Formats: sequence, structure tokens, C-alpha cells
Amino acid sequence: MSSDIHQDKGPAAEPAGMDHVNRLAAASASLDTARIDDWGRRLAILLSAGKRILVAGNGGSAAEAQHLTSELVGRYRLERPALSALALHADSSTVTALGNDYGYDEVFARQVRAHGRPGDVLLCLSTSGSSPNLLRAVEAAAERGLTTWAFTGRAPNPLAERCDETVAVDSGVTATIQECHLAAIHMLCTAVDATLLRAAAVHTAAESPDQPRPGVRIVVVGDTLLDRDLTGAVERLSPEAPVPVVEQLATVSRPGGAGLAAVLAARDGGDVTLVTALATDAAGEELRALLAAEGVEVVDLGLRGDTPVKSRIRGEGRTLVMLDQAGKEPGAIGEPPASLESLLRSASAVLVSDYGRGIAALPTVRDAVAASAPAVPVVWDPHPRGLPPVAGVCLVTPNRREAGLFADRVVGAAPAAKAEDPDGLAADIARARALLGAWRVPRIAVTRGAAGAVLVEDTGLAPLAVPAESAPSGDSVGAGDRFAAATAGLLAQGRLPSEAVTEAVVRACAYVAAGGASALAKPAPTDSRYGPVGPVALAERVRAAGGRVIATGGCFDILHAGHAAMLANARRLGDCLIVCLNGDASVARLKGPRRPVVPVADRVTMLTALRSVDAVLVFEEDTPARALELLRPHVYVKGGDYAVHELPEASVVENGGGHVVTLPYVSGHSTTSLIEQATGAITGAGSEGA
Repeated sequence: MSSDIHQDKGPAAEPAGMDHVNRLAAASASLDTARIDDWGRRLAILLSAGKRILVAGNGGSAAEAQHLTSELVGRYRLERPALSALALHADSSTVTALGNDYGYDEVFARQVRAHGRPGDVLLCLSTSGSSPNLLRAVEAAAERGLTTWAFTGRAPNPLAERCDETVAVDSGVTATIQECHLAAIHMLCTAVDATLLRAAAVHTAAESPDQPRPGVRIVVVGDTLLDRDLTGAVERLSPEAPVPVVEQLATVSRPGGAGLAAVLAARDGGDVTLVTALATDAAGEELRALLAAEGVEVVDLGLRGDTPVKSRIRGEGRTLVMLDQAGKEPGAIGEPPASLESLLRSASAVLVSDYGRGIAALPTVRDAVAASAPAVPVVWDPHPRGLPPVAGVCLVTPNRREAGLFADRVVGAAPAAKAEDPDGLAADIARARALLGAWRVPRIAVTRGAAGAVLVEDTGLAPLAVPAESAPSGDSVGAGDRFAAATAGLLAQGRLPSEAVTEAVVRACAYVAAGGASALAKPAPTDSRYGPVGPVALAERVRAAGGRVIATGGCFDILHAGHAAMLANARRLGDCLIVCLNGDASVARLKGPRRPVVPVADRVTMLTALRSVDAVLVFEEDTPARALELLRPHVYVKGGDYAVHELPEASVVENGGGHVVTLPYVSGHSTTSLIEQATGAITGAGSEGA
């Protein structure tokens, strides 16, 4: 079975008995388990969305390729939907015909061109990493827009250099490499099953909102502080010095540091456990009460000393003075429980929120995080006074300043010095690349304030720059925690890192624009059926400020000029416009099994891209009545082709103190007619071509 071009030489290359086991153990330790687990999560998402994996190998590697595809098309351990996977050597008639007509070097490349579609994955298995037919297949995959992965022997090798990502086994023995590849295949299948199981649990919760929400479980690890805002009115300057006089002070307390990250994760709907250290003083008891009120479960390691407290004196929406009573020398922290590692392994995702006060530096904590990282997505939010992240975590999220400080420590000022703009995108990318190797992590997302974020991965692919939709103005305290908590929550749901970072930028900007940490004192409204609470919170803020909330509803399956005109006119009626959007299941019930044409995530993206739309609230019922109960709009808008008595949700709006209006119908625009025209055009083109 060991035919792949690499050949062992000499009797020592075929170890027997314990020698063989020892070599296998040593080689297994070289497996990049974090990358394999990441592949499994990504593969589960791609295949369940209709994409396909093509797998190729020669000799013994061909058998392992077929082993993988059988597990995916069938099942590994858990019952789940069939996933599309093809072993390219398995159709003997095709392989022999292609070999005869095109030569053996083309037997895989030709099939990649036939079966591969943009977004699919090609996985090549090779002990040598130099098989010509695999190298040709990778070239064909790149032409077709496929992602290319490889399991190989010792790197560097030609296949590893040409693929997007590679897991290499550090061994020169063919049998040992193949056995490690088989273990990697089983790890890959385990990660696929785990991701699909989590997705199924979230789906079940959405379909049965009255049942206890299994949701995602986030474990936050880090240092918790007590933050206080002393807010008052500023109407005059002091006669003693040119400083404002703040009067009528009101004090609001909230968890800070890792405690704030835990609260934000909980408000996203997660089941959150916070591993932290709390003191037994009055401030510590206040923290316990605040965390309990947010539904955050606390694993308290114990803090000997005073609770670190940071206070801000604010007036006219601005921070005038910050008082830091945290102290530079943190108190002694107790030892984590023996169950910490199992707690982390049971999580959907782990967020290490390091505030440099000692928890993330504890050897037992670092060992437990490192042990869980291969199986659980770990986001590490670092602090300049803390230690570097443990190797192998899924994502590290320094801000621009932190990335610069860390990079200077690792390689000096070289990354910034080489960039034309030391504070620009190029410098942030250079610093992240310098830290990738130093920290031995697969990806780093540098948050860039109002400029968004940039995601840099160790795959050699171009960095992903995620600009902020608009430069937010507001209280930016906690924006990094908002970004990190959102990223961890999205990874827990099985989202790709690129998707998680993109959405986290949107949520962080909304958080700042909504008032940031200073707006957290009032508990945010939540409803598990409607996901993030942004639209509802926006409606409350606009109403509290004396503004008018405008809402409209619909499927918006194919966004056209008629929609855009109606939405623009609706926005002119008030101070914010929230669209109640039918989810995919709702559209299918109302419009038929072939609808929607555009899935809900893309419809949300298109709507929120319009200047007139401030937020979108997705609902799965047949009408937006429940969504409107949450929003309580002053005005509910429909197109002029509706009569008020036709709208079952009209009474909900009126009972909430609002009223329903119609806007002029823009003739000549209809989603149904657009679909019919497009279908007719395609059918006509096909007939002419025939």
C-alpha cells in the first residue's frame, strides 16, 4: 500500500515492534492538531452549504483518501446529513481512460476541472509531497477557485509549497507518515461532526423558542475589574481653574476587564462561564451581584487583596477624569480547580481576556488552555503587561497599539519602520506577520479603531481588511472586549474566522455608536428568537431620546429599485428605520418552496448596505407581529399596494401606540416579475443555444 513516490531505504526504515511504535509516537507529536481541527470546522460549514471536497492520493494515500470520503458521505460517529466528497482515484474507468488519453500526470487535474467549483476544497495526500499528478491537480484547483489543502510528509516539499495550507508529518518513513495521516483523517471527521452537532443545537433552539436554549457555551478566562461611571451635568467652569464643574453626580457600576467581555457574550445569547478571581471586599461583592444579574456563572479562584476599581468622571457625554484604583501590583490569585481543563474542553469556544493582572499567566491556566485549543476555538485578547498567548490558539486579537508593542519586543521596530505609514494598514499587517511566527498561532486580527480590523493568517493568502462601515463616534471603552466576545461567539457557532472577524467589526462599531460601556447600565432587551438585540436596543435609544421609530416589513428577496425608493421614503418619516425581514423558512411558507432566491444572510447584508436602513430584525413567523411588539414603532410603513385592513400586524402597532401608513407604490418593479423575467431569459438563451 506504500507506493507514493517516496521510498524508504535500508532495513532501518522499516522498524519493528516497539521501535515502530516509538517512531509513530514521535511523528504524531508533530501533527498540527489546531489546523486539522480548524479544517474540520470549515469543512463542515462548506459541505453543509452545498460545497464539495475532492480528495486525491496515490497508493496507500489513495486508500486513505477513499477512507475519508466514505466517512463524509456516510457517517463517522454521529448521524447527520450526507456530505459531498469524491475520491478522484476511485472511478477506475475514468482514471484509466484519462491515463490513456492524457497521461497519468493528468488523471487528477482533469477530474478537478470537471467536478470542482469555486469554493470547493481539494485535499491531496502524499508522503513525499512530490507526485506530479497531485501537483497538476493543485494547479487545476487554483485555476478553478478551489481551496487547496495537503497532508504530506516532512516539509518543505513541492506540494506543501503550492497548497494554500498543509499539515506535514515530521518523519521520513512512509508507513509512519501514512498512519499519522489516518489519525489526522479521524481528527478531521471528529471536528466536522462536532461543528455540525453545535449547529444543529442552535437550529433546534431557533425552531423551538419556548424550549430551554442549548445555544453556545462560552468560557471567558481573565482578570475582572469593577468599573464605575460618575456622570453629571456640566454648566460652568471653576473660578479657581479652567476646569469644568460637574454637578448632580450619579454613579453607575459595571463589570470591567474579563467581566465586561463575559457580560457582552451573555447579552449575545450565549451560556457564559467566567473563570476569574474576586476579592471578598465590598467591591468584590458588588461585582458578584452584577455578574449574577447578567446570568454569568462565575468560577472564582479567589483574590487576596483589594478589588481593582477604575472610575470615570463624565460630563456632556465625555470622560473628564479617570481614577485608577487598580494598583500596579495585583493581589495573589488562588489556584484553578482541577476541573478547569474539562470545563474548557466542554465549551463551544473559549475567550482569554488578559488584563495583565495574573490569571492568564498562571501555568495551570495556560496548560489547560493549550490542551483545549486543538478541539475548541480559543480567542486570546492580549494585554501589554501580560504574557504572549499560548501556541495553537485559533485567533489573537491585539489592538493596533498592542500589536506594535508586542512586535517591537519580538523583532524590534522593523515591521513599522518598513511601512510607509507607521500607523497605517501596511504597518499593522507587517506587525501581525511578525507575531504569527513568534507566537506560533494560525491567525491574528489587529483591531484598528474606527478603521476596522485586519485579519492576517499564516497561509500566505492576502490579509483580509475589514473597514468599519462608518467612523463611530461615542464611548469606545470596551470596544475591544465587544470585538473579542463577538468573535468568540461566532466561532462557537461554527462560523469561519474571516466571517467572525467581519461580523465582529460590525458589532463593535454598533456598540461604540450606541454609547459603549456607558450604555450598559440598563439591561439590554433580549429575545432568543431574534438573535443579537441591536434593532430592539436601537428602537429604545431613539425613543428615549425623543425620536421617532419607523419600521417596515417584507421578504425583500431580490432587492430592486422599488424597494430602495420605498425604504428611502420611509426613513424620511422619522429618526431610524428598522426592517422586519422574513427569515428563509417564513419566505418559503409564504412564497413557495423555490423561494427565497437569496438567503437571509445575504438579504440582511444588502439591506444594511442601504443608507436608509439603520437595522434589520429577522423573524421566522408568517407575520412580523411579535417583532413589532419588541420594537413598538411610532410608524409602521407598507407599500401602497396594501390596505391597512389586510395587515394582521396593524393591531399590534396600534396597540403599542403607533400607526400604520402606506407609501406610494413604485410601479414597474416586482420581485416575482423579476424572477419570471430572469427565468425566461435563461430558458430562452438555453433554447437558442440548443
